[in-house]
Order: sequence, then C-alpha cells, then structure tokens
Amino acid sequence: MNTFLIILLIAAMIATVVALVRGVIAFLQDSTAEVRGEGPTRAALKSNRMMQQRIFFQAGAILIVVLIFALAGQN
Repeated sequence: MNTFLIILLIAAMIATVVALVRGVIAFLQDSTAEVRGEGPTRAALKSNRMMQQRIFFQAGAILIVVLIFALAGQN
C-alpha cells in the first residue's frame, strides 16, 4: 500500500510541475500580447486553467503525504 501511495505522490508531483511550467509559458505569451495592447487572449485563459490545475495537483500531493504519514503512524 505504501509503495502505491509513493508512486501516486510522485505522479502528483510531476503533474504539478508540468502544470506549473505550462502555466508560466502561457503567462509569458499573455504578457507579450498584453504589451501589444490586445485584450484577454487564449494564452491568458490557458494560463489561468494551468494554474488552477497546479493548485489541484498540489492539494492532491499534500493529501497523499498526509495519508502516508497517517499510515506510518499506525505501524
């Protein structure tokens, strides 16, 4: 069970980093469009969506760590 949780934790951590990188890239694209005076862009919407996913994945990773500690405390 602990091995499964550790693999799940690693997957959540990787997903967090991927969402973070994609969000930063989309943010940089949005900043470029903002300098040109354009309105809200697809990049801005994508950046928001990626950052929301990052928060979701981070919360999942934290819950998995709490679960690992809880199970370790029972042994």
